[in-house]
Amino acid sequence: MKNIRNFCIIAHIDHGKSTLADRLIETTKAISERKMTDTVLDSMDLERERGITIKSHAIQMDFYRNGEKYTLNLIDTPGHVDFSYEVSRSLAACEGALLLVDASQGIQAQTISNLYLAVEQGLTIIPVVNKIDMEGANPELVEEQMMNLIGCKREEIIRASGRTGAGVDKIFDAIIDRIPAPKGDPDAPLRALIFDSKYNSFRGVIAYFRVVDGSIKKNDKVKFVNTGASYIADEVGILRLDLEPRDEIKTGDVGYIITGIKNAKEIKVGDTITHVERPCTEAIQGFEDVKPMVFAGIYPMDNDDYADLRDSLEKLQLNDASLVFEPETSVALGFGFRCGFLGLLHLEIVQERLEREYDMSILTTVPQVSYHAYLTNGDKVIINNPADMPPVQRIERIEEPYIKAQIITKPEYIGSIMKLCMEKRGIMINQNYLTEDRVEMIFEMPLAEIVFDFYDRLKSISRGYASFDYHPIGYRPGDLVKLDILLNGEQVDAFSAMIHRSKAEDFGRKMCEKLKELIPRQQFMIPIQAAIGSKIIARENISALRKDVTAKCYGGDISRKRKLLEKQKKGKKRMRQFGKVEVPQEAFIAVLKLND
Repeated sequence: MKNIRNFCIIAHIDHGKSTLADRLIETTKAISERKMTDTVLDSMDLERERGITIKSHAIQMDFYRNGEKYTLNLIDTPGHVDFSYEVSRSLAACEGALLLVDASQGIQAQTISNLYLAVEQGLTIIPVVNKIDMEGANPELVEEQMMNLIGCKREEIIRASGRTGAGVDKIFDAIIDRIPAPKGDPDAPLRALIFDSKYNSFRGVIAYFRVVDGSIKKNDKVKFVNTGASYIADEVGILRLDLEPRDEIKTGDVGYIITGIKNAKEIKVGDTITHVERPCTEAIQGFEDVKPMVFAGIYPMDNDDYADLRDSLEKLQLNDASLVFEPETSVALGFGFRCGFLGLLHLEIVQERLEREYDMSILTTVPQVSYHAYLTNGDKVIINNPADMPPVQRIERIEEPYIKAQIITKPEYIGSIMKLCMEKRGIMINQNYLTEDRVEMIFEMPLAEIVFDFYDRLKSISRGYASFDYHPIGYRPGDLVKLDILLNGEQVDAFSAMIHRSKAEDFGRKMCEKLKELIPRQQFMIPIQAAIGSKIIARENISALRKDVTAKCYGGDISRKRKLLEKQKKGKKRMRQFGKVEVPQEAFIAVLKLND
């Protein structure tokens, strides 16, 4: 056990984490040269294209120093804010972390938030300045930032390059010398932490775990503490790029378990594995169910594809247990699903995977957050869809989710960023200078306000220099209303939205103007109205197409023409009563992009 080291790499998106992992794997020859590719741990095409890690991975490497063999378990972590729960579980399985910062970009928001998570877990931090071979690299300045942030000495910081392999030998020495060996009792009852799981269509769910106490053998009868289910360990082993079976995984080591489970929901990240005969007295701390933050409706473009969409979502859920969905119907869009996501990036990834991997043509409705409505009779209702909102007279108050947002940028953009955050109902909590040219701003703001276009606008007003990170801080009361859109007096549920009262009128007017451009004219006049309850707050009219019924009258008495016009008027009135307004698909797509 004294020669085992468990570590992870903490870095912001695009700071060279996957490339440095490649060099570590290459140096230890953990994978044969034939299997080695660029960003070998990022197995999805989507991960390679976007340069982000979506699923965390783990790999075991053997390193020899002075004739002694060391087992190094690298537990890779996703870099994006939406997957912070996965990151926290991966950190819980480690004793140390490499803090990786790009020499040309400096410290970014995501680096700081993941660093705080690591410090909370009591991990040993090894600071590394990466990409020192880049043209714009300024390692001295970045070292100053790191010394201010974690209070380390300059000589403790390692300079490295994932591309050229410079400094990799120093990183290995630091991992062995600075990161402590795992502590645990090999004779105690088994306690193992599940930090990730993946689905294999032939073998079922494969859970990745770290043994804290005791050991686990093949064919042991094990149980998962939080779900209470028990299984037989058909296979246990260690993680190389492929799975390598072993007879036993001992204290402090990292491995995988296959139990033949076919339902991904039965294995939860953060759960504890123990033996059925000799169970542990207490589970490993920190387990929680992953809660979706953002909800959106996903509908097939063609209603006949509904069954295919259900199959695709079920298959996708096997690989991504944090995706939740339930069937829903919309008068305008037909049958579809209300899906819950961890955040906007998660929504985007799911959308893209459905289109690419399952060849689905889908329409996604406006993303909404989850609200809590407290009724006058004391009940609490969770609203994930504006259509579920109870009548106004029964509601005592509505609470909306708030987040703590951390923005790191250059001082010249402070004014425009503050203006954007205030516009989004943000409250400034703190502002401090990390260095002369980097300022950190902390805001508290409603999650609903950042769901639409906040990130894109932040990037454009700061010319790409601002980095953004957030975490939920609970629910707070808000003056929220349900905005309905009526076409010819009929409500269109797909256009309904929960919105703050101060912004409802402006949003309603924009919606009406946009729909006026997009809905084709009919034989009768169509009023488009935005309403809060029974109060109309905005209106536009689509004028009727007029057929010239008097064209056949040449000369003659005026009463003849009047009779024809009168007949037309009655027909139009009847048509308006019974006519249905067809809303084209483009109108739904355009309204989703209203905030652009």
